[in-house]
Amino acid sequence: QLQASGGGLVQAGGSLRLSCAASGHTFSSYDMGWFRQAPGKEREFVAAIRRSGGSTYYADSLKGRFTISRDNAKNTVYLQMNSLKPEDTAVYYCAAGRPILSALCAHESYYYWGQGTQVTVSS
Repeated sequence: QLQASGGGLVQAGGSLRLSCAASGHTFSSYDMGWFRQAPGKEREFVAAIRRSGGSTYYADSLKGRFTISRDNAKNTVYLQMNSLKPEDTAVYYCAAGRPILSALCAHESYYYWGQGTQVTVSS
């Protein structure tokens, strides 16, 4: 089970840190991803981190603003979001899986999903 939290309302240029706590599975054996879905749009890849935490991947448009990290001792993955823009407004989901590199960005590659947390960025 994955529980995402940390969303909220923030002004453009602000920051938020999302957390996703895992239970009921061996957290450290899964790669973790963050996806987001804005109203009327498809779910899109945001970032992913390998089970060891040694490799991270980002959507090209988000590099430099978002940082994914994990703490396997706490069974938690984080998404630090800086310099937020109104277009970052979406429901953010965490997910767990074991995707191959070429399928890292595909939501079909992930087995378990959190319930989502709303992020709203005002202009």
